[in-house]
Amino acid sequence: MGFFSLSGLALVAALLLLLLCLHARRTRRPGEPPLIKGWLPFFGMTMKFQKDPLGFIRTLQKKYGDIFTVLLGGKYITFILDPFQYQLLTKYHKKLTFKKITEKFSVKVFSIKILENSEDLNHELHSSYQFLQGKSLDIILEDMLQNIKQTFEVLLKSTKWNTEQMLTFCCSVVFETTFTTIYGNVPTGERKAFISELRDNILKFDDKFPYLVSDIPIELLRDVKSMREKLIKCMTPEKLAKIPGTSKVVQRRQEILEKYYGLKDLNIGAHHFALLWASIANTIPVMFWAMYYVLRHPEAADALHDEIDHLLQSTGQKKGSGIFIHLTREQLDSLVCLESIVFEALRLSSYSSTIRFVEEDFTLNLETGDCCLRKGDFVALFPPAIHGDPEVFESPEEFRFDRFMEDGKKKTTFYKRGKKLKFYLIPFGFGANKCPGRFFAVMEIKLLLLVLLTCFDLELIENKSVKLKYTRLLFGIQHPNSDILFRYKAKY
Repeated sequence: MGFFSLSGLALVAALLLLLLCLHARRTRRPGEPPLIKGWLPFFGMTMKFQKDPLGFIRTLQKKYGDIFTVLLGGKYITFILDPFQYQLLTKYHKKLTFKKITEKFSVKVFSIKILENSEDLNHELHSSYQFLQGKSLDIILEDMLQNIKQTFEVLLKSTKWNTEQMLTFCCSVVFETTFTTIYGNVPTGERKAFISELRDNILKFDDKFPYLVSDIPIELLRDVKSMREKLIKCMTPEKLAKIPGTSKVVQRRQEILEKYYGLKDLNIGAHHFALLWASIANTIPVMFWAMYYVLRHPEAADALHDEIDHLLQSTGQKKGSGIFIHLTREQLDSLVCLESIVFEALRLSSYSSTIRFVEEDFTLNLETGDCCLRKGDFVALFPPAIHGDPEVFESPEEFRFDRFMEDGKKKTTFYKRGKKLKFYLIPFGFGANKCPGRFFAVMEIKLLLLVLLTCFDLELIENKSVKLKYTRLLFGIQHPNSDILFRYKAKY
């Protein structure tokens, strides 16, 4: 029996090796973009890409131009780097689709069952995101401010210095603020234990995210599968019904999901879990980078303090321990320096690539000539290519708090090759599939920064440079390669 088992394993291994070799034999067809495969079957150029993603892409761009195909982890990805060609993804939306990518992602990461009428379900779910935009944000802002006040309540009563790791701190405040604003306020006696356990579990799950989106079976990722099941059960309608103050977006999603799945289906819990993860996964690292850059650059902190002080004075408010601010969405949007800092943090850390699946062989009509794409490949826009372009952003590797400001107003004009760019900052994706929670996320980061600088003295303890940790390439905001100590205390 042992012999046959070993023989079977050897046969499977041999077949896999044969498939990898056949996969690697792909050659460039006439009219297709330059093809870069590397010498490693399946993996291709993955290791070089992970080591220095922007440098790697820049090297290929200099050699092959603004469009080329790279083998990365078994997938052939055609990168389009010319920002004036980004609209091609919209023009050819029927041939360059997002559906298969999202369905595979939903099943593999969140264990969501894909229904036969999934298009109808997705269309209805997408309509619920109206409650994360426009006038609905006014209500969300009021709720969020109250939730932030409750989150910081204990800290506001103490004037002693508290020392924490910055990323750990950001995980805590962002998670609690997000959960309570979207899913409601857990009763006071249960709040701390419930929030802490749910946060720790979802962060452990998120730590395995880079492996989950790869082709590694979840069964090989230790206890990730059981952790996912536990999180799904925490987000069932029965559990959420016990939490008062649920937001309109969750209420509407609940109604839609019940219609398609039935009240007690665990898939509803999986959908709620996916929404919660999506709400914090990128917001946490952006919050870290914004805080880190502000505290590391005194000129940014001074400019932001001046802007906040001016707003408080103009609205008759004070700052200090035990005093909490009140403001409207229009007043928050008027803080140009604050928005510039958040946008600059996004520019420096975002690798949220826009990816589409090629449904059939077809020809892209480019300004520079036609380009053939192959069925089964992927097409990607790579944000760092434009975010790190020195022709668009002077000294792009530097943090400049006022990069998105001009004469005290928001700066929205950037140029390349003498032409005005329509797309110069794309951290939330592109087109119809742009992140629906982007306004919520930016508002949350702004509010947390504003409250922290208004109510607390903040100082970095460690004088070290923190870099990006390239573990989520093509998927979101990059985390820091190390945490950093800082301290804070409530202002008198």
